[in-house]
Amino acid sequence: MTAHPETRIRSADGALEAAFVPSLAMLGSSLTAGGAQLVDQRGGVEAYAERGSTMGIPLLHPWANRIARPEYRVGEHEVRVDIASPLVHTDGNGLAIHGCHPAAMPFAIADHDDAGLTAVLDTAVAPSVLELFPFPHRLTMEARLNGSALRITSTLEATGDAAVPVAFGHHPYLHLPDIPRDEWEISLPEMARLELDELMIPTGRRLPRDLEPGPLGGRDLDDAFADVADGATFAVSGGGRTITVRFLEGYRFAQVYSPRGSSLICFEPMTAPGNALRSGDGLQVLEPGQSHRGSFAIEVSS
Repeated sequence: MTAHPETRIRSADGALEAAFVPSLAMLGSSLTAGGAQLVDQRGGVEAYAERGSTMGIPLLHPWANRIARPEYRVGEHEVRVDIASPLVHTDGNGLAIHGCHPAAMPFAIADHDDAGLTAVLDTAVAPSVLELFPFPHRLTMEARLNGSALRITSTLEATGDAAVPVAFGHHPYLHLPDIPRDEWEISLPEMARLELDELMIPTGRRLPRDLEPGPLGGRDLDDAFADVADGATFAVSGGGRTITVRFLEGYRFAQVYSPRGSSLICFEPMTAPGNALRSGDGLQVLEPGQSHRGSFAIEVSS
């Protein structure tokens, strides 16, 4: 038996099937339509467990994207992230990226039926994340299949005496099977682009979107956006199939990522921009007892 078993769900009409790994930060390890895999599984579940090498539909918590330096401050609370900690994953410039190692964020299954799964991460019983993010909280994730859509809803609650910053996100690695990248087309909503410095950290300037819909082709994308409206849609199409990510509520920021030559594209829902724990830009802070809900859907059509 694997150390990190999958829990599977299936839509009532059988159109979609998905698998999640609650013990690894509620990783979405698979999403299939008619047996076709729609998320890039990259190095697989074991690489994710061992090295935090993202794949599928991972949760990025307690922060998405990068922080420019290991120190940050929320209210009167000063924090220093130990970059050398095995809990921390770093980018090519040595910046802490995408929060805590997934193996340190096991979710406990609260409810499971044929089409849905609800699981909970509570720092009262899984305290490792507090080493990087010393703000007691509970994060509840529900994944539910309904017809041609997978909806993922994440609710963060401040459970202690300290205010809790909201900076989590998700990173779906979408893939159109058996369709060459040159035949992929993308569409995007109206939104503002965030200017990034040489380390991919937002400078604070908002610019025109400057990323046009159309063929993906040889484009090399790793772009940050703000002012994403509830209901906004991002999509990739090809070979008669379209995969749409719909930002339903609670995600005002996004990253669009597709390295040149890869067979994947990511439309990433984010509650805050990169480096928000340091800059405070776009950062919501929950007072004790408050909560924030973010919901997005991955919709499949042909």
